[in-house]
Amino acid sequence: MDFKFTSLQNPVVKKIIQLKSKSKIRKKEGYFIIEGLRELNLAIQSDYVIDTILFYPELISYENLRKIVKNSTTKIGEISKPVFEKLAYRNTTEGIIAIAKPKSTAIKEVCFKSENPLILVAEAPEKPGNIGALLRTADAANIDAVFIANPKTDLYNPNIIRSSVGCVFTNTIAMGSTQEIIDFLFKNNIQLFAAALHLYSEIYTKQNFTKASAIIVGTEATGLSDLWMENCKKIIIPMEGKIDSLNVSVSAAILIFEAKRQRSI
Repeated sequence: MDFKFTSLQNPVVKKIIQLKSKSKIRKKEGYFIIEGLRELNLAIQSDYVIDTILFYPELISYENLRKIVKNSTTKIGEISKPVFEKLAYRNTTEGIIAIAKPKSTAIKEVCFKSENPLILVAEAPEKPGNIGALLRTADAANIDAVFIANPKTDLYNPNIIRSSVGCVFTNTIAMGSTQEIIDFLFKNNIQLFAAALHLYSEIYTKQNFTKASAIIVGTEATGLSDLWMENCKKIIIPMEGKIDSLNVSVSAAILIFEAKRQRSI
């Protein structure tokens, strides 16, 4: 064991509290917080660099933690109950708080898993719960990438990590402006389908998603920007009730799994 923190006044503990709560500190320091055993395992499996792990010995032992963390350069230290309670967002974290380095989200560094990629693009999502749900859908469908256009929220916000149940680590994720993403998709000969309430939108089940495709969704409040509307084929999920739209993550799931269904025929 490399260290032990028992006081909330410890400067390292104070810095970790800032990493947990402030996006600008995460960006400045180049680190973010992972909470929970499942999330830590997914990050390790996805080759994230884990710098430090803090553990509360009443919930997990050092020996069991070392079996999970094979990298000898990862520092592991014990924390007291007051420190753990201050750092943890929830009670079901198995006594683990990790400090990790983010991966690059540059569009130019994206490598697709297949020659016929299926991509989800979300423009300007703000709510961590929606972003987390989108990432869970992307993981469940095992799509090639998730692009976030004009991002409004720090990808490593603890609420996104929690709501995605760690799928922020399992997906290939890139961020950029709407124009950058459109240019990248066109350059890679990927057809664009925008989910939109529009006069000329066509029913989604009548589209051909078997070729390289990107499904683009916007926010429920503002929809998609004009750039997408000008460059995409517009599609719609028919509504048979009183409302005219679904939650963005639900819409994305319906469209993605229709594409997966077509590709399995």
